[in-house]
Amino acid sequence: MLSKKLVSQVMRELGSKGGKIGGKRSLETMTPEERSARAKKASLVAAERRTAKRLAANGTKRAPKKSARRKGV
Repeated sequence: MLSKKLVSQVMRELGSKGGKIGGKRSLETMTPEERSARAKKASLVAAERRTAKRLAANGTKRAPKKSARRKGV
């Protein structure tokens, strides 16, 4: 029987190889509109994380917003 640690390591290596290829491939096959939508979504998520980090540093609590996954985004 294989150890859990070995299986985890092998799966991690396989996943990292496929992930590197998949991102490049998806950008090649996307339309400009799809690329723009992906970039906009990433920008919104990054802004939310920066805001949450800033508020946490100030000790301010704020209710989490709903996910950035909205129709049209």
